[in-house]
Amino acid sequence: MSPNEPNPASRAPRRTKDDVVDAALSLLDRVGLPDLSMRRLADDLGIQPSAIYWHVASKQELLAAVSGRILAPVVLRPGDPSDLAGAAVALGHRLHDRLLAHRDGAEVVSSSLALGLTPSPLHDALAELDDSPAARVVADAVTHYVVGFTFHEQQRRSADAWGTAASAVSLTAASFTDTGDDGFVAALELIAGGIGSWRTGAQATKTTGPR
Repeated sequence: MSPNEPNPASRAPRRTKDDVVDAALSLLDRVGLPDLSMRRLADDLGIQPSAIYWHVASKQELLAAVSGRILAPVVLRPGDPSDLAGAAVALGHRLHDRLLAHRDGAEVVSSSLALGLTPSPLHDALAELDDSPAARVVADAVTHYVVGFTFHEQQRRSADAWGTAASAVSLTAASFTDTGDDGFVAALELIAGGIGSWRTGAQATKTTGPR
């Protein structure tokens, strides 16, 4: 090797988009969303920050890719209920678990959903069972409920860790204490179970017209 040739060992490794997203998700889990910067991510990858932009155009696009990675397992599986309400509950639990699996997961996903950069996985999953307006309504309702609940849950955990949460604050709604389930489960089942009543009311309105 001539003196003017670069040392192969000193070259930055070639990274793929999957590498970048994997590293971003790992960094999110370690430091949280506020400290997830492109420069810090580049340091973890051993590359220049500008190299990240070969794969994503912006930090928001990166977070959308991270959101997609978080949400990928939220699908229907063999053995899941085949009715719309039951499937929505199963997917709601799966979504909740995935958001809790990653630090600030609900905040990251919420932003990507709000900006239209990441679709809710419940839409495609429920459309496999029932491609109707009712399925789209319950997909939206369950997604918004689960993401919102989990966001508050993760915020409370962070506040508890820092000792700043009010002791009177509870994640379980008092109105659900008699059900035997926690507030999350009771409300999820209430939302999904209400789809039958919503369908009946919508059909009646279509038949008779608005009052």
